[in-house]
Amino acid sequence: MVEHEDPDIVISDVVMPETSGLELLKKLKSGDPHRPVLLITAQGSIDMAVEAMKQGARDFLTKPLTDFPKLKSLLDDAEREIELRRKAKRLTTRIEVEAGSGEFVGTSKAMREVFALIESVAERDVPVMITGESGTGKEVAARTIHRLSRREGKPFVAINAAAIPESLIESELFGHERGSFTGAVATRQGVFEQANGGTLLIDEIAEMPMSLQPKLLRVLADGRVRRLGGNYEFEFDVRVLASTNRDPTKAIEEARLREDLYYRLNVVPLSLPPLRARAEDIPLLVQHFINEFNVKHRLQIMGATDEAMAMLRAYPWPGNVRELRNITERSVVLAKGEWIEENALPPYVRSPALRAEKLVFSVGETTVAEAERELILRTLEHAGKNKAEAARQLGVDVKTIYNKLKAYGIEE
Repeated sequence: MVEHEDPDIVISDVVMPETSGLELLKKLKSGDPHRPVLLITAQGSIDMAVEAMKQGARDFLTKPLTDFPKLKSLLDDAEREIELRRKAKRLTTRIEVEAGSGEFVGTSKAMREVFALIESVAERDVPVMITGESGTGKEVAARTIHRLSRREGKPFVAINAAAIPESLIESELFGHERGSFTGAVATRQGVFEQANGGTLLIDEIAEMPMSLQPKLLRVLADGRVRRLGGNYEFEFDVRVLASTNRDPTKAIEEARLREDLYYRLNVVPLSLPPLRARAEDIPLLVQHFINEFNVKHRLQIMGATDEAMAMLRAYPWPGNVRELRNITERSVVLAKGEWIEENALPPYVRSPALRAEKLVFSVGETTVAEAERELILRTLEHAGKNKAEAARQLGVDVKTIYNKLKAYGIEE
């Protein structure tokens, strides 16, 4: 009967003519380990109850069955869990069938437009300028363009213009010959040579030193690069993508980005929406990350409860998809059972009061440096000493936080 009807819940006696409820429980669990089973007996004992629970019984009730509110409560709980499992299965199916491209996940109108643009531009081999807030997936978008292009299988190289010291970035871009400067103990290829035949992503292009941007523009225009200290130019075949979390037009106005370089790179603009603008994608993303972290941490988390998911959808996500991914991993690791519940989420996600709290302090007649120090330290405290989160709240690179703390003489 179980094989034909596939019941959601089974309520069984323990003492029966041809088999015992415990034997039946073993067979039911071998067929579907998640099916809730309630056992009932007039001959209940502590030992039998313990054995039944060990083998996976949902609960153990004794006859005569008079506590019907308890039975209804158990059935209601089981029904809620069954529905959660069905939701998780539906989400996983949507992720596999319709939710995105590569590492991108989403079925919202905004993301469907992003997918369509990526698919149409991937084969065209033109420069793309990818814009969006920190954490929206700009590098993921670049990797997806590369994966869908004719250059798939060739190198994909990413360089972050904001993360490399100004004294080294020219060498990283163009390479150098041995002895071309102090510390150049060996010849080094630049990223254009490393990415030859493939795709190069210049991340945070608006943070590149202005003195270097004309050199980059000339290299892009000529299709040839010369290493620092070198005598020869190398031809390269590289598709160049660029990204920034700034508004490029404002970066031009603020003299952070050369206008001619911008137009060279902005043949096709691709804008990634913030997560708060596509909250309907959050359940899909959460399930996608749960599946990923189940493999990474060898766990079997089924999904998030409705209450936890409601909190995740209500949170404004200043760190966007990157923040959601980190919080999901944290929640997967801290989950007490098969489901992510509210208590596995960070306090600032659970509490609207903490999210709404303003960081206010009196400046008085303090210096700019002292005010900056106070702001950074207060923001770190507010972010639970999470430097990446503090950097996001302040709108700076996390390296800036580390450097400032070092300057203040504050160790880990």
